[in-house]
Amino acid sequence: MARPFKSPKTVSGTRPPKEQTPVAETAEGVDAPSAPRSGQRLHKLLAMAGFGSRREMETLIETGRITINGQVAQVGAVVDEHDIVRLDSRILHLPFEAELPQVLLYHKPEGEMVTQDDPEGRATVFDKLPRIKQGKWIAIGRLDMNTSGLLIFTNSGELANRFMHPRYEVEREYAVRILGELTQEQMAQLTNGIELEDGPANFESIYTNGGEGANKWYQVVIKEGRNREVRRLFEAFHMPVSRLMRVRFGPVALPPRLKRGTMLKLEQKQVVALLEWAGLPVPRKPLKQMSPHDRDRATRVFTPKVRKQRRSLLEVANAPANNSERPARAPTGNRRIRQDSDLKQASLQNARINSGAKKRSDRHRGRG
Repeated sequence: MARPFKSPKTVSGTRPPKEQTPVAETAEGVDAPSAPRSGQRLHKLLAMAGFGSRREMETLIETGRITINGQVAQVGAVVDEHDIVRLDSRILHLPFEAELPQVLLYHKPEGEMVTQDDPEGRATVFDKLPRIKQGKWIAIGRLDMNTSGLLIFTNSGELANRFMHPRYEVEREYAVRILGELTQEQMAQLTNGIELEDGPANFESIYTNGGEGANKWYQVVIKEGRNREVRRLFEAFHMPVSRLMRVRFGPVALPPRLKRGTMLKLEQKQVVALLEWAGLPVPRKPLKQMSPHDRDRATRVFTPKVRKQRRSLLEVANAPANNSERPARAPTGNRRIRQDSDLKQASLQNARINSGAKKRSDRHRGRG
């Protein structure tokens, strides 16, 4: 059977050349077009990792301690998952996908400092904080050494900045005990504002809260966090403060079950509510599923333990030398250096000892 005849394919015209993207010519020559790099701002990721606020991270980048792929980072740099970011030669694992921050409540007693390091070696609240894998604990607001009450810690620099920055005017509520009693006119002056050494200051609200004898309790609300501002406002009327306790910071109130010197970790849903209040993005990752037992255990009130004992700089400088250290070996002039013959002789001696022990064991084998 004959095969059907196939007509030859018609040769079409030549394929038109591809259109080339125009390039801009500069004084140095022709530069290829560069697409904007995808990623996130470095100072934003550092703040999300809990190393501080965005402004603090910009200051840290300006110091030159941050490098990206071996090059010194600049303010406004953009990084992605493939870049290697280091802080003083230490690799940083940045959260490109936002994670739910941790929030810790602490009922601070009197006598503790709110500082990372004290030159005099006094007890600080950071000595008791549990360890975290990523970032560091940031104290939201400070309390004087003689002030007790609510102290919030978080590993989110953005959340801490939302609480503390003056432009947000977050309320702080205090319970104050003074020696004396204010008149209605003096209370009105405190709400309208009086002049202090560093400028005008006032309470948002003030009302009496009982008291015995000459000591009277007041409940005050203030929107600033200047140094000793509450005490100085009362001292302007020659009424010293004998007790000062913070009972609320923004939407977070001091829980009644949180006794002095104890800590409490917020639940995941409570942290999400805080992020929504602060106007911060909530991570898309689903919340970790926990059983009622695990949830109760994770949010249980606990008494922290001191992780390390501090010493002041003066004590360290005047500390006596440790006599238990190994004394330095005195140099010897006629010290003999070990030779290869010494090693061979020692190995032969060990072999004779082992063979003799084996013969003795074979000699007494089977005897009862």
